[in-house]
Amino acid sequence: MKLVIKGGRVLTPFADIGSKDIAIESGRIQQIGENLTGDKTIDATGLIVAPGFIDTHFHGYGGVDFTTASSSDILKVSGLLVKHGVTGFLASTVAAPHNQLIKACNEIAQAAHAWNEGRGARILGVHLEGPYLNPKMRGAMNPGHFKNPSLQELLEFQEEARGLLKQVTVAPELPGAYEFIREAVKRGIVVSLGHSDATYAEAMNAVLAGASKANHIFNQMRGFHHREPGLAMALLDQENVYIEMISDFIHLHPTTMRLVVKTAGPRRVILITDAVAATGLPDGEYTLGGLKIIVKNGVSHLAETGALAGSTLTLDKAVSNMVKLGVSIQDALRMASTNPAQSIGLGGEFGVIALGYNADLVLLNDKLRVEKTIIGGVEAYQGD
Repeated sequence: MKLVIKGGRVLTPFADIGSKDIAIESGRIQQIGENLTGDKTIDATGLIVAPGFIDTHFHGYGGVDFTTASSSDILKVSGLLVKHGVTGFLASTVAAPHNQLIKACNEIAQAAHAWNEGRGARILGVHLEGPYLNPKMRGAMNPGHFKNPSLQELLEFQEEARGLLKQVTVAPELPGAYEFIREAVKRGIVVSLGHSDATYAEAMNAVLAGASKANHIFNQMRGFHHREPGLAMALLDQENVYIEMISDFIHLHPTTMRLVVKTAGPRRVILITDAVAATGLPDGEYTLGGLKIIVKNGVSHLAETGALAGSTLTLDKAVSNMVKLGVSIQDALRMASTNPAQSIGLGGEFGVIALGYNADLVLLNDKLRVEKTIIGGVEAYQGD
């Protein structure tokens, strides 16, 4: 069947190509032009058509925590995310006992293999945020589960994930981190640096070893000093490193967010949610990796320490926030689609409206609210 999305303002997002039709066959974009015809049409007049959003750092939603979730619950989350314009995500875990992470990798892989276009957002793989982190920068995790990097353990996780372990976060100052990073990258696993007290020099050595991402920039990283810039400044300074940013105006001051965009540029910034299971639910008490968290006024805190515990941000809101900050719509869309896809090695498949790319699209109104989400040419969400 040939589906044609007609008359929307197409943001590729590299360019605003104006009002165009997009023809989709076999799940991929086949034509972009005018007066296209097909077996089915979607009228996008007055709407923005953009690449679907991809969240590469996302712990849960609607009461489901990926560290402890079953495959059926993960698929349930997949079905809920499409109302936020999300067409793909990495299921992120927090530090937990070995057996729990083994099970999490297995459940996420099961969900990914059971997925189809009609079930919701694509489950693109696993992101292990830990256990290879520095206890000094525990954030909202249990430092009792932190450990030094282990390649043997990583390979166990990769096996349980059926090759879908896409990203691991590491504190580069830990013993054995550099060799671990080199070996992980050789195996196609993206290494993100975070929950770390690393110096500038330690961070640079990790980048030289192959690390290519900053785990939620500035949060749970050594603070800046004019004689010791630290991890965050090292990563911002490296043009081959992608920069994750939680754009909820809570984790970072707006001025800090502007600094990140000005320094790294729209090519490197990645919008993430770092969302936890409480996302989409009322204020109250929840858990994250077995620890009690309290959500008040939409802000999630660890009950024990008061530390921020992930967020309740959604990716459509993250895009809207960036536009409020003064970022162009095109650049904000790029940060939520193209850059995330490229950062995990899927840049040739997702995140761009171009011939041959997967037809994963979001249709937005003039207030950047999601009207429709299309995944592989299948209409996965239609707003009220």
